[in-house]
Amino acid sequence: MLTTLTMLTPEHEELRKTVEAFARDVVAPVIGGYYEREEFPYEIVRQMGAMGLFGLPIPEEHGGMGGDYFALCLALEELARVDSSVSITLEAAVSLGAMPIYRFGTPEQRERWLPKLASGEMLGAFGLTEPGGGSDVAGGMRTTAVLDGGDWVINGTKAFITNSGTDITGVVGVAAITGEREISTILVPSGTPGFTVSKKYSKVGWNASDTRELSFSDCRVPAANLLGERGRGYAQFLQTLDEGRVAIAALGVGLAQGCVDECLKYVRERRAFGHPIGHYQAIQFKIADMEARAHTARLAYYHAAGKMLAGVPFKKEAAIAKLVSSNAAMDNARDATQVFGGYGFMNEFPVGRFYRDAKILEIGEGTSEVQRILIARQLGLGDL
Repeated sequence: MLTTLTMLTPEHEELRKTVEAFARDVVAPVIGGYYEREEFPYEIVRQMGAMGLFGLPIPEEHGGMGGDYFALCLALEELARVDSSVSITLEAAVSLGAMPIYRFGTPEQRERWLPKLASGEMLGAFGLTEPGGGSDVAGGMRTTAVLDGGDWVINGTKAFITNSGTDITGVVGVAAITGEREISTILVPSGTPGFTVSKKYSKVGWNASDTRELSFSDCRVPAANLLGERGRGYAQFLQTLDEGRVAIAALGVGLAQGCVDECLKYVRERRAFGHPIGHYQAIQFKIADMEARAHTARLAYYHAAGKMLAGVPFKKEAAIAKLVSSNAAMDNARDATQVFGGYGFMNEFPVGRFYRDAKILEIGEGTSEVQRILIARQLGLGDL
């Protein structure tokens, strides 16, 4: 994966530069408008699909690019340096939408869904969280699926589901109780009778991404839509979330680095007391700390990704990467806003968006508290 601990392979570096240029030249000039209008950026997503970003870790035989999960992480980081809404759209579509079908799906399910998901023509979503159950996913789950003849009949509600209500959303993997102490995942195509998508949430951040509540009322899908083995849904989403935490860590690093990027430009232009404000040690120290946080968090997710691709256990490293990167994003967004002063409070400047977007990284795909629990358990402290 890496030629040294910190240097990318030529292939990965070429991808990184390509996405960096796309984010700078295509996303950055227009994303602020999408964000303020709370509008999903279909044209940007279309171009990302044409670049092959949605198929980065999916084999060519299924319509993907045949790359690896680390390539996806690099793309997420570069996009998040400019905007997190676009980055989370890609992350959720691949990590939560397509990858479970690739990892656990039948040949027929892969053939039906993966080519369109890998091309970005269609988005997938993962229906896990419920209104009454966040971190306590299994204990709080109330959605049920019962076999009736040749169909699953699904009833329940899912909350905070990314990519679930766009015009190009095609399928949602729904985690449901299918028996006593048994959770399974069932693929539900968009438009299925009994499957209702709510209006978009009014959110603090990620305003150019799609997040909705989903409800299922006697929603019937064929029994063949079961994803993987019956009763393995809990194990599936644990694996999915471990991988997703590495991806979210990459997004957090991108946001943290984006704060540094914006501050470096601003402190050369903004003058106070006869000098550019970057002349003053107080500002220099603040930006130095920001760069150190981003660098350290990047090493954490590189290490977690390396272990994941090597096929060795990486649960602890994924939790560390998620924890460290979300802290870095939140701290850097706060400091960047301070460096910008009053302008940092204005939505026309990217750091205003960064500040609003950072907080969810301490919550989504496992809260910071949950990451600490996972780390402690991996250290053998859970049974003391």
